[in-house]
Amino acid sequence: MNLSTRAIELTQELLRFNTINPTHPEKGCAEHLARLLEAGGFSVEFDEFAPNRTSVVARVEGSSADPALAFTGHIDTVPLGGAPWSRDPFSGDVLNSRLYGRGSSDMKSGVAAFVVAALDLAKLARSHSGLVLLILAGEESGCEGAFHLARQRAMLGQAGALIVAEPSSNRPLVGHKGAFWLRGRTSGVTAHGSMPEKGVNAIYAAAHAVSALEQFRFDVAPDPLLGQPTLNVGTITGGLNINSVPDRAEIGIDIRTIPGQEHAALRRRLQAALGEEVALEPIVDVPAVLTPVDNGWVEDVFEIMTGILGSPPEAEAAPYFTDASALTPAYGGIPTIVLGPGDMAMAHQTDEYCELDRIGQAVEAYVQIARRWWEV
Repeated sequence: MNLSTRAIELTQELLRFNTINPTHPEKGCAEHLARLLEAGGFSVEFDEFAPNRTSVVARVEGSSADPALAFTGHIDTVPLGGAPWSRDPFSGDVLNSRLYGRGSSDMKSGVAAFVVAALDLAKLARSHSGLVLLILAGEESGCEGAFHLARQRAMLGQAGALIVAEPSSNRPLVGHKGAFWLRGRTSGVTAHGSMPEKGVNAIYAAAHAVSALEQFRFDVAPDPLLGQPTLNVGTITGGLNINSVPDRAEIGIDIRTIPGQEHAALRRRLQAALGEEVALEPIVDVPAVLTPVDNGWVEDVFEIMTGILGSPPEAEAAPYFTDASALTPAYGGIPTIVLGPGDMAMAHQTDEYCELDRIGQAVEAYVQIARRWWEV
């Protein structure tokens, strides 16, 4: 069986594990991958940030003192959404050269591709500087598994470069935005709905806050690759019944940041814009990651991908965040590339799919990148 076919089959195996975050823990899927890697000669350790929320660290130790090459990907997925799927999201159906299922693009195809590539490379890795695979739980809720693992520094070992197999249609992306999610709470005084003058309406205060957020400006120069930071109010809730003045409301704020923005300072600016009637609480706080395009390893990856993709890739970065927010700093700021077979436009979509040929293309890319890392 060729590597492309095995990677497609492994993607299907992973899709059949329901790993929707947070209702369906990743443990079974993690153990399945661990068994495959152990059988292929990797040493395996597990790390849990909560019961059954299991990440896997697999490595082949090399004979060289040079740093290993690291791959990472997450195995949790988002919920299915409210719209009906036209096919079973956990079956791994193939139709018209597309592999369907929740996580097919984001990002079980990427995990399958680097696991298959790593198994093929294991013997070669042992005679050079080795490989590290970080297969993580809890990415979709703020890189929980990655940050927990980063605090267990000894488990990470040493690595000299990191490939994140998030969806990029196999285009090499040199970084991604950070994420700063906050919960804004407003408080009031409840009263009967027929006598609103006797109460203080927390929803009105939240509405004023939303209006202020719509007008908020970051006042920072755009990054050449990542552009401007963004702000979105994604949720608003408040009140318990229609005939009472609500004494509590809550808004969810999603900010995507660029390098150089300090989240603590940004929070202070937001607080000043909203006033003291809004209590701000961070719920996700992950930094941007960006590797210079003229980094030598990045140039090697771009050269390899030129041959695989058929044309030179443009310098690009991703608008989403990845586990590199935790791992890249934990490894001392190593060069990092986001490169995976999934399509970022398919992430979190109903009837999510991944193109079959991109899965095989990713395996080829990972093998070539590793061989170049070892210069063989």
